Amino acid sequence: MTDIADAPKSLGGIRKQLGPGLIISANIVGSGELIVTTKLGADVGFTMLWFIILGCLIKVFVQLELGRYAISKRKTTLEALNSVPGPKILVSWLVWLWSLMFAAIFFQLSGMVGGIAQIFSLAGSDWSHTVLAILITGSCAILLYIGRYKFIQNFSSIMVASFSLFTVFAVFSLYWTEYGITAAQLSEGLRFRLPADFTIAFAAFGVIGVGASELIVYPYWCLEKGYGKYVGPDDGSAEWVVRAKGWIRVMKYDALLSLVIYTGATVAFYLLGAAVLNGRQIEVENDNLMVNLSNLYSTSFGTVGLWAFIVGAFAVMFSTVFIATASNSRLGVDFLKLLGILKIDTETQRVKAVRIACVVLPALFCIFYLSISKPVTLIAIGAIAQALMLPIISFAALYFLYTQTHVGLRPRPGWIAMLWVSAMAMTSVGMFQLFRAISSFVT
Repeated sequence: MTDIADAPKSLGGIRKQLGPGLIISANIVGSGELIVTTKLGADVGFTMLWFIILGCLIKVFVQLELGRYAISKRKTTLEALNSVPGPKILVSWLVWLWSLMFAAIFFQLSGMVGGIAQIFSLAGSDWSHTVLAILITGSCAILLYIGRYKFIQNFSSIMVASFSLFTVFAVFSLYWTEYGITAAQLSEGLRFRLPADFTIAFAAFGVIGVGASELIVYPYWCLEKGYGKYVGPDDGSAEWVVRAKGWIRVMKYDALLSLVIYTGATVAFYLLGAAVLNGRQIEVENDNLMVNLSNLYSTSFGTVGLWAFIVGAFAVMFSTVFIATASNSRLGVDFLKLLGILKIDTETQRVKAVRIACVVLPALFCIFYLSISKPVTLIAIGAIAQALMLPIISFAALYFLYTQTHVGLRPRPGWIAMLWVSAMAMTSVGMFQLFRAISSFVT
């Protein structure tokens, strides 16, 4: 048994105690990168490359601040949001705002179910999308209910990592085609400009890198991986501060390594969309989503690229639905507990409630998709809702830093400055989109 007095001095410390695997989960690359990012590239070309890079980089500071709070206070994200001052009807106003985003995520995950169904059709399946949607969501529910999370996580991590590397390779392979990326195009993409229609760019900002929903979920995984348990409750001792700093340092290593991986993958997806789809004037729409996305790989690799896309896209999409279901089931149970609808006094009761939620949520995703059947539209709705939540999450992170974080655990001034930059950037993007939406409605 691990002694909580042992503060890890490096990433290897936690690897020995908790085993391999990035804390942020296998879902480093998901639908935000595969669909929303490539659609943005297809729509506007290289113009928004700077925006994609910014969207990946700035959220990590808010992510780590939420993780710092979770490790030191051993509270879930919703418990933390519920402690923020302000109007309260059963739960805090922040929790109610989060609940709107939580509901919108149902649309996003439902759209992914439709995307997976299109992948099977692209592979030659003649089953109806109704049958495929039931099989996809049913298999997800069964695997989670019987506790196959770790196996799927490890398997999908390998598949998604391989697909991401193949995507980077596909970008460089464009140099042997007429769609090779030039220095002038990259220079164009790094100039500060905005497209006439900012909606898809805003949606991409909400989900690329660490999306708003992942920022909310991240502290849950910090706690479930054992970070908070090994730190222990604050007993006022200097040893506790040392222990907490050690595990916060480990969290930073994991998060920054993830940052490098998902930024590289996201930029690769965007460049492929801008070079191939925009270059060939191929649109990414509801009915032709996966067929047209497959051009990202078949352009360079032909039939081999098509099948690499089919396998890789399935791994990305299914792992996204699978891991998001596991995450959102925990959030849903936590929300119902805060409302007083569920009475949970023991860990056994919580685990049982989460398992039931892992069955209910996929069923709802299936119903949503079969009712609307527009995967791109559904994913965009969820992505926009996440982007609108980013300013609220930024505010919460700053509040926790200045009012809740132990003085001995506060980061250096340079890190705090970057947290403010991150929060202001996310708030500015959210307010800009809100202003444009209101202006369009008025005119």
